[in-house]
Amino acid sequence: MIKQITLLGSILAFGIACEKSATLPNENIVVEEAPKDSISMKEDSIVVKVGNQSFTAALLNNETAKAFKALLPVTLKMTELNANEKYASLPKHLPISPIVPSRIQAGDLMMYGTNTLVLFYQPLLTTYSYTKLGSIIDPTKLAKAVGNADVTIHFDIK
Repeated sequence: MIKQITLLGSILAFGIACEKSATLPNENIVVEEAPKDSISMKEDSIVVKVGNQSFTAALLNNETAKAFKALLPVTLKMTELNANEKYASLPKHLPISPIVPSRIQAGDLMMYGTNTLVLFYQPLLTTYSYTKLGSIIDPTKLAKAVGNADVTIHFDIK
């Protein structure tokens, strides 16, 4: 009986200790909140043309997306990177508000730094900082369109 009470007391003490440690704040974790920008498909849509295929991208309502839209039309030779993205330098630096998105979706259009435009054609997890401009509405054929090499992409106002 004493062994059972001792065992029960040990289990309770262990459970309380685990609960306490689970609720202690971890000062090393930084949670980034995604920007509360909205997507407006009518006013802030652009065309992304790859070869003879056109995609519609919805831009976020933020300063970076507005500054990018002001550069259009623009044609960029985009460089292949990591079998999941294309990137190119823009002719002008844009205002940015970078966050670490952790998960990026196919079709996401983002800024890396102030003048590198990145178009993701495969989903991925990341620890890098980006400023999101918007995303392609239906990216199902995007990976095939951009291929696995450098590609020229034309961005224009819809």
